Amino acid sequence: MLLAGSLLLKALAFPLLARIAWLDFTTQKISNRDVLLLLCLGLGSLQFLSILSGSWWDMGLSALAGLVLFIALFPFWALRKVGAGDVKLMAVVPFLTGGSGLALFSVLLLVFALATAAIVKNPFMLPAGAFRLYVQHLDRKGVVPFGVPISAAAICTIAFQIYASLALVRSSGILQQLN
Repeated sequence: MLLAGSLLLKALAFPLLARIAWLDFTTQKISNRDVLLLLCLGLGSLQFLSILSGSWWDMGLSALAGLVLFIALFPFWALRKVGAGDVKLMAVVPFLTGGSGLALFSVLLLVFALATAAIVKNPFMLPAGAFRLYVQHLDRKGVVPFGVPISAAAICTIAFQIYASLALVRSSGILQQLN
């Protein structure tokens, strides 16, 4: 039951992450409310998993990773290289993915960030004229909606974790024992 609750809280993060990505893409703003909701979902999910495993290691590792990311990205915000919403979102993502998902999240973030930068720098790769004009506008302003690749990497990481958990439960025969 605790695993199901944890997976449900992680699944509830999908639409919120999609909303953050869309709003960051269109307005270059990430609201504190959305980041706090993600933090609550991540903490709840980690709490369930910690009770289930009897270990608080994953929660501690997530808190440490969030703190390190916040401290590491804060100077970039002070230099106006990254937005405050992006810094806060990056600090909250370790709570969503847990310590075990940080490596996968990092690799996916790198891939999605490079793809976003390539699209912003080369908007002629895109098919739609209006979308191309919007991306050119972003390039002229010198902003990149970094919340989009962060959200995409978090969604993919969480989806993989949910899939892996369900595959493990299915292969272990726990579902058959419950019936």
